[in-house]
Order: sequence, then C-alpha cells, then structure tokens
Amino acid sequence: MTGSWVRRRWLDFRMGHSIYLIFLMSFANFMLIFHRLLIERVEWLNNLLGELWVFGILFVFLYVPVAIIVGAWHRKTQIKVETEIQMLQSPLHAKIFRIMIDIQTGKATPDEIEALRNILKGVEDKAK
Repeated sequence: MTGSWVRRRWLDFRMGHSIYLIFLMSFANFMLIFHRLLIERVEWLNNLLGELWVFGILFVFLYVPVAIIVGAWHRKTQIKVETEIQMLQSPLHAKIFRIMIDIQTGKATPDEIEALRNILKGVEDKAK
C-alpha cells in the first residue's frame, strides 16, 4: 500500500462524511431545533404544526424548493468566481498555462511539452 492509497481513502472519508452524512444529520438537527424553539413555543404554530411529522413534511416541501433556487443561483453566479480563484491558486493550472504560452511563443522545450502531455494524459485516463 502506498501513501497515495491512504490519502485517497482519507479524501473519500472526508467527502462522504462532510457532503452526505453530516449534511443529513445537520438537516435533521436543524428541523428538530427549529420545531423545538419556534413551533413548540408559539401557541398558534404549535396548534397548527405541533406534530413533528406534520411539521417535517411541510418543512421539506417548503425548504427544498427554496434550497434548489438558492443552489441554482449559486451555480449560475458564484461558481465562476470560486473556479477562477481556485485556478489562480493551482500550481498545476499555472504550469499548464505557462507551458501552453511557451509552446505558442516557441520557448517550451520538447521535454516540457512531453511532460505536460503526460500530465494531461494521466488526468484524462483517471476521468474514464
């Protein structure tokens, strides 16, 4: 086993934990806290939505569409900014773009061109 295998499993664990499992747990926790601190303490809301399952169904039917709208807005407007920032901080992207410029201006060595091809080929092969 290599350190790379361990690091990949660590990444898989963090992604599964933070994106999926904790998301579901925090969503359920948010619903329970919201119900306890608002619905149960306001008499007319408690009379209307006192049962947790009724509140849960109504909450999901209202919250999920709002979250989808906010997520679509984020995807259409904010991801461009995030991607640009990530690309400006990535040594791999910097190397690729520098070698592309060097290729176009005739400054890249054959070894640099071949190394870049190997890097890009490795990325393509992993995507299959």
